[in-house]
Amino acid sequence: MTKGRLEAFSDGVIAILITIMVLELRAPQGATWSALRDIVPYLLAYVLSFVYLGIYWTNHHHLFQLTNRVTGGVLWANLHLLFWLSLVPFVTLWLGSNHSAAAPTALYGILMVLAAMAYQILQYIIIGAQGAGSPLARAIGSDRKGKISLFLYLTAIPAAFVQPLISDALYITVALVWLVPDRRIERVASQ
Repeated sequence: MTKGRLEAFSDGVIAILITIMVLELRAPQGATWSALRDIVPYLLAYVLSFVYLGIYWTNHHHLFQLTNRVTGGVLWANLHLLFWLSLVPFVTLWLGSNHSAAAPTALYGILMVLAAMAYQILQYIIIGAQGAGSPLARAIGSDRKGKISLFLYLTAIPAAFVQPLISDALYITVALVWLVPDRRIERVASQ
């Protein structure tokens, strides 16, 4: 399989996930501004999840800019990532419907951990296929940003049972850290 075909498939899956999430948005009951209040928690969960899917999409794009070889392992690792991302609409709906509850807030963090780990596995499998001296290996380096993100997700999961707003703040923090595409890869790709 060519790199372009894998990217096109992944782009399509992420586009479908975003579409599924937006289809879950329901019009408020009533025609006043105050009627919007009931759907604000889901709108906020939707925005956060949209941003996360956008982050994965942009970083996936950058990752494959430095990928010159697609192996069977890369294909399966990519599917593994897409599997976890495919659960984002479900968790978003549950979180948005129960915005101050511990279990949906914790599950959101668990899903973010699993997606982040799947992304890291994909990176390592690509590096393994290309070699330790590859441009991608140089760009990723020690992956401090990825490790810090995992730590914040892992902190947010038990925090959800203390105060879900703490977890929400941690999820937003990680999203803000990754909002700008991965400059490590952009730097190496532009050389």
